[in-house]
Amino acid sequence: MLPYPKFDPVLVTIGPIAIRWYGLAYLAGILIGLKWVSGPLKKAGFTLDDNLNWVSWLLFGIILGGRIGYILVYGAGHYIENPIEIIAVWNGGMSYHGGALGALIATILFAKTHKKSKSIMLDQLGIGSTFGLFFGRIANFINGELPGRLTQMPWGMVFPGYGPLPRHPSQLYEAFGEGIILFLILAFLQKNKVLKPGQLFAVYLIGYGLIRLGLELFREPDSQLGFIVANLTMGQLLSMLMISLGVAIFRKKPLRI
Repeated sequence: MLPYPKFDPVLVTIGPIAIRWYGLAYLAGILIGLKWVSGPLKKAGFTLDDNLNWVSWLLFGIILGGRIGYILVYGAGHYIENPIEIIAVWNGGMSYHGGALGALIATILFAKTHKKSKSIMLDQLGIGSTFGLFFGRIANFINGELPGRLTQMPWGMVFPGYGPLPRHPSQLYEAFGEGIILFLILAFLQKNKVLKPGQLFAVYLIGYGLIRLGLELFREPDSQLGFIVANLTMGQLLSMLMISLGVAIFRKKPLRI
């Protein structure tokens, strides 16, 4: 097996302020994603101010949606007993699916408020999100959280706090699949202009759902939930919903939400 490199989740501490890898992952994903989508948005008439305003809406939607989603789905009992920890986002506890829903709602509201094309914005939201997925999963690996199931493969790792046996480094699998592979698929489709406005976002939903559905087979189910039904995890069930939504959107072009 490979030794797990024991990272410090805190990159640097300046007085009472701790700069964590997790926070930097969010920042890197948003900034690099914004850089990638700024070209297509500029062609659609977006200014730099439009892009920055949209990012502020996205940040609010991602953090609020991600936190609420995690609390409701993965840890409601704990937070009922410890309500002060609800605001402690710096300790982790963010749901991807909740954050994605928050970003979706924020984008739709922004488009309506600023009279922009929802289809174009959602297309860019999809491809831009792959950067956040990549860096977010790398941060999960650095934090030693969300490890994989037990394995005898030579690249298995012993993660601190998860027993003495080697596990799949499933965070790296997800970084590669949800981040790199999904990005390459979407970038190819965007470059070749084979889709109508809004369909790229649908492919993002379908692609992420399928990749997450498969990679969950290597990831340890959440301890507080385990398997939900028929050996399916909560992540797989939510991914099935994403796939269904993606198919529905793809078949109803132009996009109307």
